[in-house]
Amino acid sequence: MKIVFLMLLLVSLFLFPNGVRKGLAARPSVVSVGSILRFNSTTGGVSAVAIHAALEDINSDPTVLNGTTLQVDMRDTNCDDGFLGMVEALQFMETDVIAIIGPQCSTIAHIISYVANELQVPLMSFASDATLSSIQFPFFVRTMPSDLYEMAAVAAVVDYYQWKIVTAIYIDDDYGRNGIAALDDELTARRCKISYKVGFPSNAKRSDLLNLLVTVSNMESRVIILHTGAEPGLKLLSLANGLNMMGNGYVWIGTDWLSSYLDANSSVPAETINGMQGVLTVRPHIPKSKMKSNLMSKWSSLSKKYNHSDLRLSAYGFYVYDSVWAVARALDAFFDDGGRISFKNDSRLRDETGGSLHLEAMSVFDMGKKLLDKIRQVNFTGASGQVQFNAQGELIHPAYDIISIIGNGVRTIGFWSNYTRLLSTVLPEDLYLKPPNTSVANQHLYDVIWPGETAQKPRGWVFPSNAKELIIGVPNRFSFKEFVTLDNATGKMTGYCIDVFTQALSLLPYPVTFRFQAFGTGTENPHYDQLVQKVADNEFDAAIGDIVITMNRTQTLDFTQPFIESGLVILAPVKKHITNSWAFLQPFTLGMWCVTGLSFLVVGAVIWVLEHRINDDFRGSPRQQLITIVWFSFSTLFFAHRENTMSTLGRGVLIIWLFVVLIIQSSYTASLTSILTVQQLDTSIRGLDDLKNSDYPIGFQVGSFAEEYMVKELNISRSRLKALGSPEEYAENLKLGPKKGGVMAIVDERPYVELFLSTNCKIAVAGSDFTSRGWGFAFPRDSPLQIDLSTAILTLSENGELQRIHDKWLRTGDCSADNTEFVDSNQLRLESFMGLFLICGAACALALLIYFGIMLRQYLRHEPPDSISAEPGSSKSKHSIKRFFSFVDNREPPKQNRSLHLSGSSMPTTPTSNVDIERPGRPIRNGGSSILEPKAA
Repeated sequence: MKIVFLMLLLVSLFLFPNGVRKGLAARPSVVSVGSILRFNSTTGGVSAVAIHAALEDINSDPTVLNGTTLQVDMRDTNCDDGFLGMVEALQFMETDVIAIIGPQCSTIAHIISYVANELQVPLMSFASDATLSSIQFPFFVRTMPSDLYEMAAVAAVVDYYQWKIVTAIYIDDDYGRNGIAALDDELTARRCKISYKVGFPSNAKRSDLLNLLVTVSNMESRVIILHTGAEPGLKLLSLANGLNMMGNGYVWIGTDWLSSYLDANSSVPAETINGMQGVLTVRPHIPKSKMKSNLMSKWSSLSKKYNHSDLRLSAYGFYVYDSVWAVARALDAFFDDGGRISFKNDSRLRDETGGSLHLEAMSVFDMGKKLLDKIRQVNFTGASGQVQFNAQGELIHPAYDIISIIGNGVRTIGFWSNYTRLLSTVLPEDLYLKPPNTSVANQHLYDVIWPGETAQKPRGWVFPSNAKELIIGVPNRFSFKEFVTLDNATGKMTGYCIDVFTQALSLLPYPVTFRFQAFGTGTENPHYDQLVQKVADNEFDAAIGDIVITMNRTQTLDFTQPFIESGLVILAPVKKHITNSWAFLQPFTLGMWCVTGLSFLVVGAVIWVLEHRINDDFRGSPRQQLITIVWFSFSTLFFAHRENTMSTLGRGVLIIWLFVVLIIQSSYTASLTSILTVQQLDTSIRGLDDLKNSDYPIGFQVGSFAEEYMVKELNISRSRLKALGSPEEYAENLKLGPKKGGVMAIVDERPYVELFLSTNCKIAVAGSDFTSRGWGFAFPRDSPLQIDLSTAILTLSENGELQRIHDKWLRTGDCSADNTEFVDSNQLRLESFMGLFLICGAACALALLIYFGIMLRQYLRHEPPDSISAEPGSSKSKHSIKRFFSFVDNREPPKQNRSLHLSGSSMPTTPTSNVDIERPGRPIRNGGSSILEPKAA
């Protein structure tokens, strides 16, 4: 029997080497896993109960580890004292464990991650510090969402409510600093920013926290992000409530520490919950599942069993529970694949001084890399949702609930999902079933009751009471001082733009301390690009004045709502147009006259062709017929034609032509009336094209953006441009003209032009505005003052105050209304009537086509076939064409005679059957020929 057994064993080793190896790699009866927690914290207590719950479920299920018992050795660690916590964690690593669950503290997690890498022990941590990654620490496995996603959710809330600046308060450790750094990145991507951030140590005194809050209250931002632990966070909220910082106008957003505290504590003191009304917080989203329901149903008994009866289940509990399950499933796959649990000593780990750390006791897990691979491959639905890791070692589909604290509880106002990176009121698991919609327009949250028990969204900022005085740059102009000027006697800035700014400031619900600083010498207009650049460089806090809003400037600055419209226009010298003896020709251009006259003749000829065969009014000698065509054509101009039209085609053409004549006649009359009764202005400049196509000098105002616009946008050579500094130079250069050292035209902005024209009646605007812009006040990017001032300017416009300021400073003279606009030309051009002429021409062509088609059919029907075929071949076609035109030229027989001819009757006809009816003053014709003339052979 022994020999047979040995033979069977040898055969099995040869045929099934892999199967035998797995069988020999027998599963151990007990597997030990470590856990590092902080027992005296809310998260630590919930995690401890969750670990016990997972162990009970795993060890009671024989299908999970096939008889192997999973044990978790939990150790307490000190998160407040980083050094002691590090020592305790290192001492724990002396024990031979194949995986570690925890730690919850980011500071300890950083230390243990280095050790886990060396010992090749997978670290199943629920520390959310974004700087902990599997790239730096390959054996680090995060089993809950990273702070990167949490801060993306917080930034999305800030952006959704259009708050541009926030204040960040954080605990000064790895968790706090790295979390706020992630928040700063997310806010920057949304064009928001942290205007003030302040950290504090975990052992900060009450007085230190009070001073911190007082400093925060003096800042302009009223949106406060609180990224701390539960204990210091609650203390800060309580102190803020005592400083009236939880009232109207404030916004408080706590990170997930606040939601975890509220979820885990069964009884929150009334004083605590009342002091955080309206506070927002985020919570990792836990979708509904069977495992979640089972864990929640037995949580109460479990918490009592393990001495944490005062704690309820929070999001951390679900993630820790699934972490233990992930290790169990990975171990099962590990053992199935022949994994062994064995350790070896590392010669580099020695405690030469004989200290208490016993570094030599630390052993390397031989197959730790294999177990790590199995952990990263797990894929199951746990209590926290889908447990599956992506290529970066992060859980897939991280999502957060957005929560508002109201009354004695919380209310979910929406969700944030990394799937769309947007806010929504739709559950994230429902979004996963559809293609991601990343349109910001689809974002939505439910209504919120904000601090101060108000439903109105807080503005998010105030002008701080102890803020520095704003330095506002103002252009010190040399010309057009009605807009803005410096009074040298008093040192005050006055003008239209100054009044608009001060009136808008008076509408703000908070005081603004500022002082004007003149920019420029006053001897010439300053360059406005340099002025706005000083705002971008933070040399000025703002710039006000006649600053035009251009595309280039908006790339670096924010502008208020325009308070006056401004576009570039062309100024040109004009002279009164004096009418002469030939004024009646001026309404039409030469081309219009030519086409109109030709149209009269063409229509007359078409009517003659259509009527010649059947209408005696259009018959006679060639001379008479030519006179008839000309007379009929031009008599239609006055609707005085005597000839009747008998054909349907002729009547159709005539109706269309008479409509065209009516339009042309009415337009001519109106234009001639305007020329003879209204004073006309004339200039050589008709519009923008004339400027571009000429080589004469063009003037512009010193400091204006018009120079760069003409060079870069209109491709006008800079050598043609001439800088002008005052209205007097405007008038003088236009008077001289380009041939005497002046300019042919001036390009400037509409407000300056209107003011200039009020006292210069011999100059006018040529054409219309060729840009559409406005003037606004310039502020640094994302300045909240810009938003409030824009609203104030709109209010000034609606209540009429803006117009009153305009009338006060920009009164115009007597002649401005007469020559502000210049009409390009009073002449009516062919382009304006081209449609009418095309319609009439098409009608004529169609009528002729139909007419000759009818004639050809009649000719082929009535002409004897033998007469056509009898001709010799070479002259056959020419003779047929002559006969056809002779047929068309002959008068059509009367209908009675035609019917007899068609019926083939031999009844004789009277000699008068082909004789036309005699009309006064006309010869009697027979067969189309005059009786007085010999009939053609």
